[in-house]
Amino acid sequence: MKSVYKVLAFLIAAEVAIQAAMMAFAVAGLGIWVDKEGGVLDKATFESEPDFTGAVGFMVHGINGMMVIPLLALVFLIVSFFAKVPGGVKWAALVLLAVVVQVALGIYGHENAVFGMLHGLNALILFSLAFMAGKRVTSVTPDRHVVAERELV
Repeated sequence: MKSVYKVLAFLIAAEVAIQAAMMAFAVAGLGIWVDKEGGVLDKATFESEPDFTGAVGFMVHGINGMMVIPLLALVFLIVSFFAKVPGGVKWAALVLLAVVVQVALGIYGHENAVFGMLHGLNALILFSLAFMAGKRVTSVTPDRHVVAERELV
């Protein structure tokens, strides 16, 4: 179970990195579309399916952020109860809390740009929490009976 805990922690951190990459891809593609191809960004563009390189980044960011990462964080918390990682439940709960804050900031970021800025900052916090949770598993001392079995072999 410790290995599942570790994989989930690093998977969440990787998903956050993918989120950042998808937003950079989408915004860069949008900028190129407007600047080089004469695309127009207005309300109608938001309501339609814009066709420019990188547009898929917005979709991937939305799906990952609203469905995939929250589901992973919830499973991570559930696994933490069985993984027997010292402090593991606390770290998993902090990751889930950061995900809840992240989703809220992402939603409210469409209403107020300051929330969008905080959404980016919280992504760094979420990445750090998930990475540290996964890293803690490697630094956990093995159980005594495991050490004793290794000494017998």
